[in-house]
Amino acid sequence: MDLKDKRSFHIKRLFSSFRFAGNGLKLALSEPNMRVHIAAGILISAAGFIFELTRTEWCVLLLTIAGVMSLEMVNTAIEKTVDLVTEEYRPLAKMAKDLAAGAVLLFAIAAVIIGCLLFIPKL
Repeated sequence: MDLKDKRSFHIKRLFSSFRFAGNGLKLALSEPNMRVHIAAGILISAAGFIFELTRTEWCVLLLTIAGVMSLEMVNTAIEKTVDLVTEEYRPLAKMAKDLAAGAVLLFAIAAVIIGCLLFIPKL
């Protein structure tokens, strides 16, 4: 394989990676909990415009919103993987699902605290 073929191969792989990631985002939109997080993100972003957040505050807010949504996607991936492996009740499968859901809850609580720290002083 010459250099030109290698570059072409790597470019095709890169575009495939983006296509797969985009498909993952589309799949996430079909999840009810993700729709709740998206709605909350839209509302809190609107509040950010209303309260004229600074650039730094926007960075914190957007990272927080993206963090919650990303963790929700990881939680969904873990749930789907566990469901793929076993249909019967298994304590370790329940533990994996509960831990993943707990991670989302923990970050969501932190997100609420961050939101309070950003918006309460502006009221």
